[in-house]
Amino acid sequence: MEPAVTDDNRVVERTGWAPVRHFAERSVLGLIAVIAVGLGFATLLLLVRFHWSPLQSLDHAVADGLNHQVAGSDTRVKALREISSFGGRGFMIPLVAVVVAALLIRRRPRPALYLVITGLGAMILDPSLKVLVGRLRPVVESPVAHAPGHSFPSGHALGSMVVYGMLALVLLAGVRPRWRPWFLGLCALIVALIGFSRIALGVHFLSDVVAGWLLGIAWISVTAYAFRLWRRETGHPAPRPIRDGLEPEAAPDLRLAPAEEVILPHPWAKGAEILVGWVLTFGLLYTVGYALTTWTPGTWLGRFDDGVPRWLQTFRTPALDDLSWLWSKAGDTHAILAVCLIFCPLALALWRQWRPVLFLVLTMVGELTLFLTTAAAVDRPRPPVEQLDGRMPTSSFPSGHIAATICLWTAIAIIVMARVRKPWRWVFPVLAVLMPVGVALSRMYRGMHHPTDVLGAVLLTAAWIGVLWWTVRPNANAVTATEAALANRQLVVA
Repeated sequence: MEPAVTDDNRVVERTGWAPVRHFAERSVLGLIAVIAVGLGFATLLLLVRFHWSPLQSLDHAVADGLNHQVAGSDTRVKALREISSFGGRGFMIPLVAVVVAALLIRRRPRPALYLVITGLGAMILDPSLKVLVGRLRPVVESPVAHAPGHSFPSGHALGSMVVYGMLALVLLAGVRPRWRPWFLGLCALIVALIGFSRIALGVHFLSDVVAGWLLGIAWISVTAYAFRLWRRETGHPAPRPIRDGLEPEAAPDLRLAPAEEVILPHPWAKGAEILVGWVLTFGLLYTVGYALTTWTPGTWLGRFDDGVPRWLQTFRTPALDDLSWLWSKAGDTHAILAVCLIFCPLALALWRQWRPVLFLVLTMVGELTLFLTTAAAVDRPRPPVEQLDGRMPTSSFPSGHIAATICLWTAIAIIVMARVRKPWRWVFPVLAVLMPVGVALSRMYRGMHHPTDVLGAVLLTAAWIGVLWWTVRPNANAVTATEAALANRQLVVA
């Protein structure tokens, strides 16, 4: 077909009515789907509000049946609670915050703003509708969980549908086409399992969960359409099919490490080297731990080892007890895991390399396994003082809290110092010193460790990070965030 010239001298290809027809068909089908979802939610809302007997009977039958299956099995209850936690605000808000931060780092403010607005809308809808309907939560024969507030709609179902749905829409462009069905299926499976867990735990009726899903679909549909209109009005390319994501041109910035071809050369050889280093590190720790347990009791070193916790015990006050508890928590599993889960995505967003993330992950996995195996093999008793944390499942040598803290902040400092040129980078070496010192003093103050247990944690960190430094080479090809972004742009142009 011959091109036509418009009034502003733009050339437009004459393609007939086919594109217009396809656009109209997609728009009408999308509108029908959103209306159907909205009507479904409105129908459920009215049926629940006016206590329709068949729906009430179904809700109670499902709640009672699942309660009989779950009650009496601690394993099932624990598994359901863990699944349910992925739909709680304590997990989803940090998850969205990390993704928003990563998008801002990659200079994609539009999808970041979409996530913030859509998430805030869901947080407003949930409590508002619960107060409006005022439905009481299920009463089952054998309660296994409790939740505050009203029941309709399910906040976990609504929140999970919105959060995992909007994340899927935003991140879909960065997923390779052949993996997109699996990615969407995983998101849908997570949402379904969260909804099922709320019913099985007896804190929501079936209609509560279904209503939460329907409302969540309606809300992300409305906000996604508004986002597409916003793109068009600001002069960006016409929206493509939704299967390409909300912002298809963001694909290069949504891929985690597009320019990295090989994470580790010769991975099998590197794996063997890491395994040998782990065994040698364990041998060193076991030798030191065995010597401390067998030969030091009754010697000057043994008296010093027991004397330091006794001396620190004389300073105990309620205020210092609380402060030591906080410092001690900075080295427990939950705090360490939280820092890793925040740092790793941000490191990928900044430097677009997997190798520093691999270095940190191997550091923490190796620390955990070395600590557990050494503690079980050495089996050293805790100091002979009052232990404020009670009886612990592991022995005294080496200190797991201190080893995890040293490994974490030392690994982060190694990664950051090679990739940041700003003066504030020195904050991380300072943290690598201050955090372990604070945790070590708190653990000895609370009567949980000897000074030589701290020495064991230092030996563990030095040996294990030395092994990984030699094998993984975390700072090989280290680049700043600006250099990584420039390399990515050059890759896209090429």
